Amino acid sequence: MNASKVFYTNLRCENGDSRLDKLERLLRQAGIGSIDFKNKFTAIKIHFGEPGNLSFLRPNYAATVVQLVKELGGRPFLTDCNTLYVGGRKHALDHLESAYRNGFMPYATGCHILIADGLKGTDEVLVPVEGEYVKEAKVGRALMDADILISLSHFKGHEGTGFGGALKNVGMGGGSRAGKMEMHCDGKPQVDQGMCIGCGNCVDICAHDAPHITDGLSWIDHDKCVGCGRCIGVCPTDAISNDDSSSNDKLNCKISEYALAICQGRPHFHINLVIEVSPNCDCHSENDLAIVPDVGFFASFDPVALDQACVDAVNRMPIIPSSKLGEKESCHHDHLMDNHPYTNWKIGLEHAQKLGLGTTKYTLVEVK
Repeated sequence: MNASKVFYTNLRCENGDSRLDKLERLLRQAGIGSIDFKNKFTAIKIHFGEPGNLSFLRPNYAATVVQLVKELGGRPFLTDCNTLYVGGRKHALDHLESAYRNGFMPYATGCHILIADGLKGTDEVLVPVEGEYVKEAKVGRALMDADILISLSHFKGHEGTGFGGALKNVGMGGGSRAGKMEMHCDGKPQVDQGMCIGCGNCVDICAHDAPHITDGLSWIDHDKCVGCGRCIGVCPTDAISNDDSSSNDKLNCKISEYALAICQGRPHFHINLVIEVSPNCDCHSENDLAIVPDVGFFASFDPVALDQACVDAVNRMPIIPSSKLGEKESCHHDHLMDNHPYTNWKIGLEHAQKLGLGTTKYTLVEVK
């Protein structure tokens, strides 16, 4: 497979040339205008940010994409699917309220929001896909009803997949609640009670009543656990880990298969903003200090090449000494693997390439 083009712009802004101006130039030079948008419903897949987390993408960036799609004749809407876990986005009413509180009002972004899998996360389409693990992806209906897909992703670390970029935004983010459960179901976390302090964070975050505190220590009922891994992310002492060393690999592969199901058969275009690279997902109700300095904006028609380019760019950056990653003893020369050592981000990209969704080979084109 030939190398794909990934377009990049840095964050230097002078003489009234704003980041939003640079983002628009990036998208135009990356070729978004070659898509026939005329009167086409265009889903802009984004994460609206969990309440309390401030590392999500500002609505200003979404507004720039929306305006450009409108200029090209499209009918854009912002969208995401509901979550598995307790929080501000578990059903559509809370999800919309969280989005509005984080600034994604229609008059700020220029378009409306549709929660793709409906009120309770059950409005889904079964999408056939030739995957190794998934044969019928469960995808939010509004996302599949769109004629064109654009992903607008905040690139960051992730405790289950190593990083979150275009593939995760589309694949995991596009799955209905049942789809998310299917992607997460291979691994069940366990507690090292020698490290547990009985804080109860795992109990508070679980939507399925799986973790319990007995005699001051946590344990997890695997009959109730769906393997979403939220408890791993909130444990302050790293006492919780996955009991299946291969489960994160399977998770990455399933995400790639869901991304294929969602992208196949229609135009798709992908944007990653590598800024405020937090160690964990924006699904947390907090965000820790970024692990590396801000890098820039990236865009491509190929989500695999795009994510690979962003990984490489992050790994070229110095570690912020006072960050979570800066406190660790790095040994892989790989910031994302050092950030979450039980993950292997390469698996998802390699699997996506095997599926034909894209290639890890890329040519980086800088946009001034």
